Amino acid sequence: MNHQDLMRLAIEQAKLAGEAEVPVGAVIVSATGEVIAAGFNNREQTCDPTGHAEIVAIRKATELLGDWRLENTTLVVTLEPCVMCAGAIVAARIPRVIFGAFDERVGASGSAYDILRDGRLGNPVEVIAPVLEEECGDLLRDFFQKKRDL
Repeated sequence: MNHQDLMRLAIEQAKLAGEAEVPVGAVIVSATGEVIAAGFNNREQTCDPTGHAEIVAIRKATELLGDWRLENTTLVVTLEPCVMCAGAIVAARIPRVIFGAFDERVGASGSAYDILRDGRLGNPVEVIAPVLEEECGDLLRDFFQKKRDL
């Protein structure tokens, strides 16, 4: 699968988040392109501040693989990871992240911060972005426009 195909899978996850959640979706794929885990934001549903799509997917992948090390995987997410998610990505040793839309306010993969490529934290993570930026951004713009209209 190419980067766009993988991002479309993450977009489908984002759409599963429901009306109360910010629509962010993530998938983790193996080196051969097999989807290992998927997730979407669920903070409101679970009352858990760590319920970001990336964290949900990482937890599922580590449980499935029986290892906290997610080496030789790629995380694909519709929105640039925040500081918390970037830290989890580095801690899980995920070597590559593909994301859709930049988050200029709190993004930690090149926008506001660059945690993923900071070599002081271990091996720098390869970042590929933006991928399907318009589609990923539209999900978020539509969500927040609906919230403003209420």
